Amino acid sequence: MSDTKPPLPPFTEASAIQKVRMAEDAWNSREPDRVVQVYTADTRWRNRAEFPAGREQVREFLQRKWARELDYRLIKELWAFTGSRIAVRFAYEWHDDSGQWFRSYGNENWEFTDQGLMARRFASINDLPIATSDRKFHWPLGRRPDDHPGLSELGL
Repeated sequence: MSDTKPPLPPFTEASAIQKVRMAEDAWNSREPDRVVQVYTADTRWRNRAEFPAGREQVREFLQRKWARELDYRLIKELWAFTGSRIAVRFAYEWHDDSGQWFRSYGNENWEFTDQGLMARRFASINDLPIATSDRKFHWPLGRRPDDHPGLSELGL
C-alpha cells in the first residue's frame, strides 16, 4: 500500500472535486479491501449509529453494508472544502433482499492527513423507500459513467 493518496491537502476546488470522485468510484466498486486503502490505520468514523475505528472495523462495516444494500449505486458531490477538510453530499440507491428499493441521502465531513489519507469520516444518512419506477441511477454496477448526470443535474 502506498503511503500517500493524492491529491493531497491543502485542497483546491479542482483537487477536492477529484478526491470526491475518486471516493465515489472506490465505493461504487463495493470492494471493502480497495476502499479501506484510502483511510489511515487508526481512522475514526461515525456512520449512522456505528462508530468503526481502524481499517479492520471499517472493512467489516463495509462487508456488512454491501451484503445488505444490494445493487448499490452512489453519487457524491463536493459541498465545501478548506485546507485538509472536505464536505460532501451524496445519494445512493439500493434494494434489500425483499426487493424494496431505497434512495439514501446524506452528508459527510472528511478530514485528511498530509499524506492524503482520510483520518476522520462523519456521515449522516436518511433512507427513503422508493418504487422501482422512481430509480434514477441506472448505470451498470461499478463506476458511474462520466456522462451520467450528477446530483444537481438530477435535482437531488
